[in-house]
Amino acid sequence: MLYFYSYMVFFFYFCVVKHGYIAQMQTKDELFNLSGSIHDVWRLLNERERLMVRQNASILHFKKNQQIYREGEEPKEMMCLLKGKVKIYKDGIGRRSQIIRMIKPVQYFAYRAYFANENYLTAAAAFEPSTVCLIPMKVVMDIMELNYDVCKFFIRQLSTDLGIADERTVNLTQKHIRGRLAESLVFLIDSYGLEDDATINIYLAREDLANLSNMTTSNAIRTLSTFVSEKVIALDGRKIKVIDEEKLRKISKLG
Repeated sequence: MLYFYSYMVFFFYFCVVKHGYIAQMQTKDELFNLSGSIHDVWRLLNERERLMVRQNASILHFKKNQQIYREGEEPKEMMCLLKGKVKIYKDGIGRRSQIIRMIKPVQYFAYRAYFANENYLTAAAAFEPSTVCLIPMKVVMDIMELNYDVCKFFIRQLSTDLGIADERTVNLTQKHIRGRLAESLVFLIDSYGLEDDATINIYLAREDLANLSNMTTSNAIRTLSTFVSEKVIALDGRKIKVIDEEKLRKISKLG
């Protein structure tokens, strides 16, 4: 009995204290749908490679704000977001967060650090209830050793991410506050789209929007209020309705 309680304490620490979540594991039926969920990679695999993925992949369900991985942890799986929204972020000076990237379905993440032979330099958390497919990096590497098309796919993915990162670095350092916030709103529109009433299809806290735009929360709140007074957007809690998308894009472009 003492051994059992010791094991449960360790399990609780590992899942909740160290990793910050107890994620719901996959069902058998979900694994059978991998061909549709990760179609862009699945179509590049032969039958033996598909069997490797089926036998080793897992699907986890994360609640809103749950941690997916932490900065400094060892990368062991490549991840693909199947449903929901995920933020990749890094804590800077004074533990102020900077959102590096926003992940949407179906995008791959969490594998760059493994290729670089280093621990995670960033962290990831779910913005909303999210479903993530995890494939062990050893399986990915075994496939890449024999499948040139898969190698090209991930080279293209990394190259695209690097180009986006380069452009964001310039924009976040050279644009004024209005331009940075407008760029973030345009980025959210292009990434997640608009609902039927022109509301951006992701509801961010002001702090998250500020972290995405490289500014303080107070500056983000003031700039949003300015956009409201200029009839560029309308606010309803965390909901942001776009009234004049053309003007918003112009502010983003001019900085």
